[in-house]
Parts: sequence; C-alpha cells; structure tokens
Amino acid sequence: MNKGDEERTNTTDRNYGVCSVQPPLNASASSAGKLLSSFMFEVPQFQREYSWARDEVTDFWNDLKSSIEADSYFLGLVILTDKPDRKFVVDGQQRLITLTLLASAIYFEAKAKDRRALAERIQADFIRSIDYDTDETNPRLILSDEADNETFQSIIATGEPPPGFHIDDESISRRVIETYDFLRQKLREDLRIDPFKRLGKWADFLTNRLYFAVFIHPDASSAYQVYEVINTRGKELTTADLLKNYVLSQTPDSKRAIVYEQWKRIARQFTDDGASFVQFIRHAVTVESGHILPKDLFGFLAGRVKHFERVPPTPSQLIKLLERHLPLYRQMMDPTLPGPARPEALGIFSALNALGVIAVRPILLATADVPDPINGMRYVLQLVVRRIVVGSLGTGNIERRFGEAAKSVFETGSWEVLRRDLKDLNPGKDDFIIQLSRRSFKKAVLAFLRRSIISDSIIPDEGGTLHFIWTPQFLKWVEMTEEEGAYWGATIGNTFLSTLEKRPSDADTWAGFKRTILPSGINGEWSRKLDKIKEWNAGAVETMGSSLAQKAGDIWY
Repeated sequence: MNKGDEERTNTTDRNYGVCSVQPPLNASASSAGKLLSSFMFEVPQFQREYSWARDEVTDFWNDLKSSIEADSYFLGLVILTDKPDRKFVVDGQQRLITLTLLASAIYFEAKAKDRRALAERIQADFIRSIDYDTDETNPRLILSDEADNETFQSIIATGEPPPGFHIDDESISRRVIETYDFLRQKLREDLRIDPFKRLGKWADFLTNRLYFAVFIHPDASSAYQVYEVINTRGKELTTADLLKNYVLSQTPDSKRAIVYEQWKRIARQFTDDGASFVQFIRHAVTVESGHILPKDLFGFLAGRVKHFERVPPTPSQLIKLLERHLPLYRQMMDPTLPGPARPEALGIFSALNALGVIAVRPILLATADVPDPINGMRYVLQLVVRRIVVGSLGTGNIERRFGEAAKSVFETGSWEVLRRDLKDLNPGKDDFIIQLSRRSFKKAVLAFLRRSIISDSIIPDEGGTLHFIWTPQFLKWVEMTEEEGAYWGATIGNTFLSTLEKRPSDADTWAGFKRTILPSGINGEWSRKLDKIKEWNAGAVETMGSSLAQKAGDIWY
C-alpha cells in the first residue's frame, strides 16, 4: 500500500492505493478504461458537489505518477445505480471527476504532440461516447449542477472554461478549473524528457492497469444505504452530506430537481464547513420533536434509529420546516441581516450572541410563533443571564431541557410554559447578587453585564472596550497582593468600559489608571465613583462589585 493509504481508508473517495484487488460488497473489479468506456455516468443531485482541493488532487497525482510502472493500482470503490441510458454515481464522484480531468489533459497533450490515435482512444474511453445511430458524441460524465456541468464540459471539450466565464471564489466551477490547471501543469512537467513515450505510458496505465471495485445495484434505495454505511464510518462526509443524500434519495424523480434547488438555497445561507447548517437543522427539528443529540440527528431523520416515541418529519416536511424557520434563524446568527424579527428581538439575539449562547435558539424559534413573542424572548434572555451568573449553561442536560421546553412551547402555543418547565433553572435575586459580586467570569460575560448595568437595560448597546483595572502583570501595583488579585481580578468589580481599545503603558498603577483610562469611560460609566477611591485594593473591588451586582439584580429581576 503506497503513501497515505492508511489515512485515506476512512472514506471511499479517498480509499485507493497499490494493493491486490479484493473488492468489497461482491463488487467486480474493473479497469478504469473498461469502466468508463462501458457506460455514461451522471452525478445525481443528492451527491455533494466536487470538493477536492489542492491537497487531495496533489495526493491523487503523486500516487498515480509514482505507480505508473506498477502492475496494478487500486482507486477504490465506486457505487453505481442503474438509470435509463446511464449509471448514477452514488459514491466515487470525486475520483471519477478528477480522473476525467486528467484524461482530458492527456488528450489535449497527445493532440499537441501529434499522437492522434492515442488522443482518439483516450477521448473514446474516458471523455466522450459515440452514438452509432447518429454519429454524435456525448460526454461520458455529467455533473448535477447546470453551471458546474457547463464548466466541466467546456474543459473536457476545449481545455478551457466557457468563454466570458467569471470565476466565483467560492464556486464548485472554480475547483474544477483549478484541478484541471494543476493536472495539466503537472502532466506537462512529467512529459518534458520524452513526451511521445511518456504519453503512451500514461494512456496504458489509465486504460489497463488502473482499477476500481465497482458495485452496481438496480435498486436505488439499496445503493443509497450502502453509501451511507460506508461513509458514516469516515470523517470526511458530513452530516449535511448524508442528510442531503437521504432527502433527495427519498424524493420522487419528478420533484427531485425542485427539492435539490430548495436544499441548495438553504445550505448556501451557511458559509462555514457545514457545521452551522447542521446545527440549524437540528434546532429547527427540535422545535417540534424535542431535543436531539448531534450524533443522533441523521439516524433520527432517516429513520435508522428510533428515538423514544418521536416521529421524525418526512423529507418534504423537513424542507418546509427549514424554509419556515430560516429567515429568523439567520437573524439569530447575524442580527444585522434583514428578516422578520422586530428591533427588540434583534437586540435579544445580539445579547445572546455576545454571551456565546446558542442552545436556546430552538426556544426562540418556537416562541416567535406564539402570542406575545417579545416578552417570551425577554424571559429566555433573563433566564440565560441569571443561570450564567449563578450556575452554568455548559452541560448537555441543560441543552436537553431547553430542547424539551421548545417542544412544550410549540405544542401549547404559549411561552408561559417556560416558567413551569424551567423553574428549577431560575435562581433567586439574592443568590444572583451574591454570586455576581464575587464570582469570576469570562471577559465577554463581564463586558455584557457591565454594559447592561451602565445602560440600565437587558439588551444594552455594544460599545466600549472592557479593561480590568488591576492585572497581575503590573508589579508596581502594591495595593493588591497576587493572591487577592487571583480571587478578585476577573470579577465585575474590577472592570471598566473605556473608549480606548488599547491600555496605555503607564496605567500600571492606580494613579496611572485614573490619569490615563478613567477619563475615557463610555457614557454612563461609574467614573466619578471610581475617582473618589484612594486605593484600588481587594476591599475596593469587593465594595464596587457589591454595588454593581445590586444594580444588576434590579435590572435582571
């Protein structure tokens, strides 16, 4: 097995190497030339788009180049299902697309070097099939997305993107173009010494000594399940990929194109690696189904795992559910976006984002659809802040409680059930004041609470930079011992909101702080009260913290 094979065995699209061909799942071994020359292929819409970047393509090229003299080279498993006039690629599209692009590069180089017979053989086996009735040629591989397929077909037909094509930095077409350019460059470098002989070696290797294990199943749903079993063992195929596969595979052919466009439109609202999209799906499902663990989401929705007595939404119901909740959820993620939320709701979303709390989003989604939603959302924010100050939000049990509470709101049509269902998570005011005055918190939490106190609001405006008045690196600050500072340094009493983003270097004593930072307090800061304090020591922090906590208690209760 050649370099990198052990790292690639966790997913079939990266599982290739030099080895004896022992195909799994009763699949038949086939050379690449025989496989591609025998059928026409289409990447169905349930498949994830072409995703190989430079690292994967580099590995692919290096492995093939280093094995060109080998008797055989195994490119892994390809799962296909029968469709009229063609095969649908259930798994293996990354390798088939990359191999076709490499074959195209060989074809154009063979034409340039006047090896016309070899070029025609490569084209017939790997790139285009001939309709013997009409003499027309058709591409052997078609991509699912119309724009990406146009780019792909232009490259294999001309070696160039479509005329006037604008490359979007995030598009799949860009990846296809970059893959082809990389392979063409590497091939040209490889052909420099003896292009005539080397082209023959590449053509022979791809046609006769490059192998796939091919699994073809006439029943599409069975093929999809094989795909799931294989890919859920790996890490590269995401939950979003599996869910798209499931939804589209369960959609009738007549509606699949529409559902595919709906899924793409929703997924494109989430620009990361898919994690936030899956999180949105889970939160939207939670509203009606209750708490679902991340690891159980696909199994629950696909009906692979029974989850208590809950019935998952059907694929069509899931699409409707996502479309209904998407506009508001996007505003929860980014309150600056347009959407249905009222200004006060946007303020609540901003506050929860500042606190780094996302576990209550299902409750917010449910609350948005019941009477008096703003007061319901305010109650959620109040509960979150009270809980952060007195207890913790970082446990799976609390997230489960929030998920079940969201379901209760949905079923009863009232957010008031939160007072009952989450009563034990809601601490009293006195406990809140005591804990806030003495507990250490993360800087983001302290900044939010200090802004809340200064603005006398549970949804304060963002502004100012939080500075700790005493910090341990200031050795001149003799009023506070290191031990006292370790206890009081990250408490509310030792904080100050300033218009200065960077702390001046001479603010290393209480006198220096009062001279350089105190005048820069944001509107409403307690600058005058601080200015009257002669020494900033543990007692001063405790006193200030008690006053701030008392004010916060009045705001949050």
